[in-house]
Amino acid sequence: MRTLTSYGVFKEHLEENRSSGERRFSLTEMGKTLVNDNEGVSLAPYVLFQNDSDALVRTWPLLHEAVLDPRTVPFFNVNGEKADSYCCKRPETNEVKIKGMAGGSTGYCLRMILQKHPTIREAINFDLPEVVAKAPTILGVTHVGGDMFKSIPSCDALFLKWVLTAWADEECKVVMDNCYQALREGGKLIICEPILPMESDDDSHKTRSLLTCDLFIMLFRKGKQRTIQELDNLARSAGFLKCRVFPQFDDFYTLLEFKR
Repeated sequence: MRTLTSYGVFKEHLEENRSSGERRFSLTEMGKTLVNDNEGVSLAPYVLFQNDSDALVRTWPLLHEAVLDPRTVPFFNVNGEKADSYCCKRPETNEVKIKGMAGGSTGYCLRMILQKHPTIREAINFDLPEVVAKAPTILGVTHVGGDMFKSIPSCDALFLKWVLTAWADEECKVVMDNCYQALREGGKLIICEPILPMESDDDSHKTRSLLTCDLFIMLFRKGKQRTIQELDNLARSAGFLKCRVFPQFDDFYTLLEFKR
């Protein structure tokens, strides 16, 4: 616990009589993110997923291959299959992954949005058929299976949470085009993604976390994290107008809005 204290997960409290050696610990704001909140959600599954099995750990020594050639996916080279198919064959790993992603999949993120904004009349949780097949029943939510690279259900607003990071620019352009076609006139595309700073020479915890996560993505995908300008360029290539950046509400994610 003292080691985790040095990383800011715990706060250490020494008894007044220091000679007794008694130490007590409490969670910091960072530490609280690893404990379930009132909605039963935390970042713990995501952390566990990053260190879930030997198959994940074995990919790190090959990270340099992805740096030299962005087309290379170390996880595939080590394990002989894509990360998604690997997880699907292992229920325990897949469960940790789904909880850690907490985006479309089971619809937990959408449920939280509806709870905060009850005026939304109808919501669609759109993900792969095999994923939404296991999604729980959520009041006001319709689970729809499909492929975002082919088509996306018609809507007034689209919310993508940590989707584009997983894909290369060419694939992101296809998704952006389909988003544009799915939105009605005046509709909005809202993107929640980790955003890289334009410059990486500061030593802040936020910048280090973003850049470390970018390395993690390189192990599994041909994707990458992007700057605001890079995401704006992708959106404009699909026909979207001005990019609106919301005030920072989180140390990891940034919220962007594009209007059709």
